[in-house]
Amino acid sequence: MHVRKFDFDYSRRIFTEKTARGILTAGVLTPLWPLIADAADVGKAYPEELLSIDAYTKGKIKTGDTITADNVDVVKDLIDPVAYKQVKEMGRRIKIVASTNDVTRMYPYEYLEATLKNKGKARLDKDGNVVTQDGKPWIGGNPFPDGKDALEVFSNLTMCWGRHDSSLYAVKDWEIGPDGGLTYQYDFVWVEENTVARVGSAGPYLKGQEDKLRFQSVFFTSPTDVKGTAYLNTWYYDQRKFPDLVGYLPAFKRVRKFPTNQRFEPLVAGMALYLSDAWAAGDPMLTWGNYKVVGRGPFLGAVSGTWYGDHPNWERPAHGGPKGQTFFDTEMELCPEVIVIEAEPTGYPRAPVSKKRVWVDVRNMMYVAYVSYDRRGEIFKSFEPQYSLYEKGNARVMDGKHPAWSWTAVQCHSIQDNRMSRFVQAKGAAGGFASVYNQTGLYDKYLTEQAIQRLGT
Repeated sequence: MHVRKFDFDYSRRIFTEKTARGILTAGVLTPLWPLIADAADVGKAYPEELLSIDAYTKGKIKTGDTITADNVDVVKDLIDPVAYKQVKEMGRRIKIVASTNDVTRMYPYEYLEATLKNKGKARLDKDGNVVTQDGKPWIGGNPFPDGKDALEVFSNLTMCWGRHDSSLYAVKDWEIGPDGGLTYQYDFVWVEENTVARVGSAGPYLKGQEDKLRFQSVFFTSPTDVKGTAYLNTWYYDQRKFPDLVGYLPAFKRVRKFPTNQRFEPLVAGMALYLSDAWAAGDPMLTWGNYKVVGRGPFLGAVSGTWYGDHPNWERPAHGGPKGQTFFDTEMELCPEVIVIEAEPTGYPRAPVSKKRVWVDVRNMMYVAYVSYDRRGEIFKSFEPQYSLYEKGNARVMDGKHPAWSWTAVQCHSIQDNRMSRFVQAKGAAGGFASVYNQTGLYDKYLTEQAIQRLGT
């Protein structure tokens, strides 16, 4: 039974006061993380108005309803400005589902266990890097599950993107042009391997790689004209250092080094996705600066139950836009509390963006929306993710002994030229690649210069 003795604006006043005083401790009625540690249930941390869209909107929007142009103004303060424009002007629809109180459905099992076990063991050193209390590289899980400032909160996004020790994502991508038509369809594979902050039984570090944070590659497998195009990022642990970025271009039949500002360019023709966009933290966090908290409160996010495991290849329908294929069908829930962070690309003098704004769900410290702004301060593009535990009915994907948790889909909308990149984590992509997690051997197969050259040829 939820507490009802607080008036409707109680939460709003608490959020406003906490933001003004710089207090980021999650929870309204009581601190959130002791509840998660005890029973993984967030219900007692918030009043009913933050746990139910029905209560928040006083019945104007109910669980099971669909947000359309006719009623989106009721929830305008719960979505980012690009999502609002998509619904209000472009025919997008968003289905509302029940909020998730069970936090175990919002993490990989081992990652949540590491977050609980290692809570309080992280600090930021004099340079702003995450270290343990004795100055060693981080040992796994969210370093700051109850972050005290904007940089601590953002560290949770940076230290382990996919929240597995290693991940291979088979991706199906559709590029939608300004007229609403399909311009390109790509298959690509995205691979991540953390070298520190690992949560598997082998320990937190890959031996000999403690000076790095991760290896990450992306390579295209279809269509023929881009097949073999690949990029490899080697991230250093020191977040002041730029990653080593190399790529293989089939036309030149060689691996070449790319400049740092290549992070703000499309990976292939027609794509709105940049390397900088990944996980809302696609660049080392200390190559950005002026981090600040600009807001907090409830928000709508696609954070649970979004896996289409009962559909062929885990794909999902599309709708909206001039030709009915601009947006994925999307299910969102009321997230009781997000922290809104802004940062500026201080290490990139030629970056086309002036700042980014990121909405972070305090239940798992994962972003639920991300909007970037151009040099004039106008909205540049949005990057909207969906997440889920990978189980639905009798369908299930494991990451070892437990059901996998991961992202399921992303919509990256370049709002100024109205180009949409929308892609899903698929069961498989062209070339025989399948999505897997915590698999051994990914480094030698996909994460070296020799590997991307071999894949390209």
